[in-house]
Amino acid sequence: MALLIEQVLNGVQSGVMLFLMAAGLTLIFGVMGLINLAHGSLYMVGAFAAAAVASATGSFLLALVAALAAAAAAGALVEVLVIRRLYARDHLDQVLATFALILIFSEGVRWIFGSFPLFLDIPAALSGPVMLGPITYSKYRLALIGIGLVVALGLFWLTQRTRIGVQIRAGEADREMIAALGVDIGRLYTFVFALGAALAGLAGALVGAIQSVQVGMGEPVLILAFVVIVIGGIGSIKGALVGALLVGLTDTLGGVALPAALSLVMDLSAAQATGAALAQVGIYVLMAAILFWRPRGLYGHG
Repeated sequence: MALLIEQVLNGVQSGVMLFLMAAGLTLIFGVMGLINLAHGSLYMVGAFAAAAVASATGSFLLALVAALAAAAAAGALVEVLVIRRLYARDHLDQVLATFALILIFSEGVRWIFGSFPLFLDIPAALSGPVMLGPITYSKYRLALIGIGLVVALGLFWLTQRTRIGVQIRAGEADREMIAALGVDIGRLYTFVFALGAALAGLAGALVGAIQSVQVGMGEPVLILAFVVIVIGGIGSIKGALVGALLVGLTDTLGGVALPAALSLVMDLSAAQATGAALAQVGIYVLMAAILFWRPRGLYGHG
């Protein structure tokens, strides 16, 4: 039971961090209709900015602020200089252009920070374990769950209770109409892109404290983020949260349960390798099953 509780918490923590990545991606895809493969690079930018500022100042809070600012600024700059020219182009052009941005960001970060990984220390106040009933659990991972859920509530409030949220939701439904009503589409798109980039950068900074910060760290997460928004429904913040939690729990629990089950019929090393591979496959089986049941995702429109 203790192991199950711990792994469920690990799955939730993984899911809420994945949500930060997927929420920005689903906003950009839903509002702009843009396939942005460079979203993972903004995750990487946030992680490197946080590591650099934490190393210079020793402040984890300043590191998070730097991650948000750097990723948002990079996102806004990319939207104005590159992405704005792609809205009227087909998806293949968007894929090629944003793939080129991946290469540019990777080489730029390598040029500035070098090829060796950086490390971001967990703040002293959040280091060590905390007792949760029958288990001890990492304070920092528990804080990640709390931060992710607070950000989710903030996004729900932004999209449902504010004027800019009304414009974002209207932009998903009918861009031409809100432009005719006097909304500055260019400014709205830049805001949405910068917001999505800031969320990705925040996720990169937070995860950077429990893994190394290195060039290319955003691409594996980007693949899972696309799976999340397909499961949850494109353009849906609620869908991104539910989809991220499903993916996080499937990956984490599958990675524990499958090797344990396979060890009954094969040797331990083979069971661990096979179980880990099957856990990854399980994510895509989950996506296929949900799409078979609901082709537009759990909360997709239409």
